[in-house]
Amino acid sequence: MMATQESTAALIRPRPASNVRWVICALLFLATTINYIDRQIIGILKPTLQGELGWSETDYGNIVFWFQAAYAIGLLACGPLIDRVGSRLGYAGAIALWSFAAMLHAFARTPFGFAGARFLLGLGEAANFPAAIKSVAEWFPRHERALAAGILNAGANVGALATPIVVPVLTIYFGWEAAFIVTGLLGFAWLLAWLGFYRPPALHPRVSASELAYIEADAEVDPAVRTPWRTLFRQRPTWAFATAKFLTDPVWYLFLFWLPDLLSKQYGLDLKTFGPPLIVIYLLADAGSIGGGWLSSRLMKLGWTVNRARKTALLVCALCVVPVFFAAGASNLWTAVAILGLAAAAHQGWSSNLYAIVSDTVPRSSIASVMGIGGAAGAIGGMIMAKYVGHILETIGSYWPVLLWASSAYLIALALIHLMIPRIGASTADAQPAVVPL
Repeated sequence: MMATQESTAALIRPRPASNVRWVICALLFLATTINYIDRQIIGILKPTLQGELGWSETDYGNIVFWFQAAYAIGLLACGPLIDRVGSRLGYAGAIALWSFAAMLHAFARTPFGFAGARFLLGLGEAANFPAAIKSVAEWFPRHERALAAGILNAGANVGALATPIVVPVLTIYFGWEAAFIVTGLLGFAWLLAWLGFYRPPALHPRVSASELAYIEADAEVDPAVRTPWRTLFRQRPTWAFATAKFLTDPVWYLFLFWLPDLLSKQYGLDLKTFGPPLIVIYLLADAGSIGGGWLSSRLMKLGWTVNRARKTALLVCALCVVPVFFAAGASNLWTAVAILGLAAAAHQGWSSNLYAIVSDTVPRSSIASVMGIGGAAGAIGGMIMAKYVGHILETIGSYWPVLLWASSAYLIALALIHLMIPRIGASTADAQPAVVPL
């Protein structure tokens, strides 16, 4: 079969003389790390800011809501823009905007001020994954894309891991304002490296002829005419990706914005003590991000079809999230950490394969647009989650209803993906892939 032949070819294809694509992957990893430091800092500082500025649970939920609203708007707008201007300039503009917004938090004092800064942050951060996955599709052959997506996606976990280490130290010694300013400056340092190094593979002076041939060996032929943005809404891959993001992204937002609060409420942890549990959870998430991408890539190298490999990896990840419901009633802290860490790892492995499916089913000229549409759906799900969690905490003061919903979301999403894309394989939105069905 076609997909099996592609996988066999990947096994015998000679390795290139240069590895510039992995330097690009490292830059994408670093950008995602910075993205998540800037994003998660509000969750780490929630107990501190709540105590100092007098926020209610509803106030905090509204601040998160406006970040998600801007994220959704930004994703819908940035996808077509990045497809038009390219990853280099699109990424540069985005990180400049979100780094400025991150620093702006230091000057806010009211819920309204923080909501405004978060709104601007959401607009800028929306471009990260559309630009990153578009770069992966440009720089990597198909059999390496899930692994590359897993590595860059691991930056989310490293950012979430670094935040509870760096932010408490900055806050304790210099105040919470310094935490926002220092983390915002990281983005401008990355911007200089990106503009200095990034070029398309065919134009990059450090790419050898063998590496360029390796990258383009199984490159998809994009249609001569760019797919209109509105037409993407009539494509099944777009709806499959958007539906999966809508159902599962809110679970990650729950971890990102409320996990420190959950540990604080349930186990009495504070700014000085919830660092180690969060570090363990996000280390596991890191392993899951790379491991999930590795799993489907490995199965493809063993001769599995793209369809079977991707969906098997998604199923494994979905099953690993199911126990997360028991975290709400865990008898001790480290049992809860183990359950939450497994779910976080599974989410990131899920995301690595979900991103790879976009590059498997969508023309490269439309990848950022579809990523934007799907990301917007995930952000809308996050908006609903923000309002819901704030309401639940104000009324019953427990996270168990949210975790109950989270435990089943991935299996439902996988079933819907399979219904909408029974056969993954062709890299055009309209083509019928010639692969063995799952």
